[in-house]
Amino acid sequence: MRFTTWLVLLASLSLWSGNWIVARAVRDDISPGLATAGRVLIVIMVLAPFTLRGLVRKAPALARRDWLVIALLGLAGGGPHLALQWLGLHYTTAASAVLFLSTTPIFILLMQLPLGDRIRARQWAGVATSLAGVALIATQGNPATLGFNVGDLLALLSMMMWAGYTVLLGQRRDALGVVELLTLVCAFGALFMLPWLAYEALAGVTLKLTFAGAAGVLYSALGSLLVAFAGWSYVVARMGPSRAGITMHFMPAIGVLLAVLFLGEYPRWFHFAGIALILAGVGLSSLKASAASSSR
Repeated sequence: MRFTTWLVLLASLSLWSGNWIVARAVRDDISPGLATAGRVLIVIMVLAPFTLRGLVRKAPALARRDWLVIALLGLAGGGPHLALQWLGLHYTTAASAVLFLSTTPIFILLMQLPLGDRIRARQWAGVATSLAGVALIATQGNPATLGFNVGDLLALLSMMMWAGYTVLLGQRRDALGVVELLTLVCAFGALFMLPWLAYEALAGVTLKLTFAGAAGVLYSALGSLLVAFAGWSYVVARMGPSRAGITMHFMPAIGVLLAVLFLGEYPRWFHFAGIALILAGVGLSSLKASAASSSR
């Protein structure tokens, strides 16, 4: 069970890391709103034949609280969260945007505090260590050059929403399966994207779709949204929101590896040093306090 959980986690993080590269590569081939709406609709079309019967049977038993949590999941993880990523990558590089993935555990920890979660000093130390590694990679060994622009702020807002999605997964009380939940999350995400699409149309944004743009949407829908979201739900259910969120520090390291494999960009000294810090921070933050408990 433990090995399977970590394997699913690695696959999910790899698919998400690739999504940032794809989104940056096709940013001029499709608008953020159209890309996001397209991929959630693709997921719905793929899943609906398998989930519709179960949803029809289980929907009447869902309480008002259940619908509220599911709707918020659609807002935080199904639509606008994804569109903010694609929009942000129009104004900043993928490497810079991926840096802000490291802020997700911090937001998760803060959001868990009102829910009564106990946050230990070792977890904060692990987050800080991983942050240092990500900053070292993103700034090419010179953290003093780190700055913010519109794209960076959009990426940061996207990570705040994703942290909320992760915490909300831990607040579920419904009896839906992972695939059934994903169908509803995408449905609500599509609804929340309607104002965004309306704005793009009224603002004169070109809602074009090239072959490269279509390929990017398919990858985002089938890989980073369908498979990775299902995998992430599986992982959070077994690891908990705080521990699962901290492992997102792996994504910048995975992104470097993907850059080598698909872009021919080979790592330098600060990549290796940054990856070492990231792995150390994840390990430190994920350790259980068994030793401390057994000594009492």
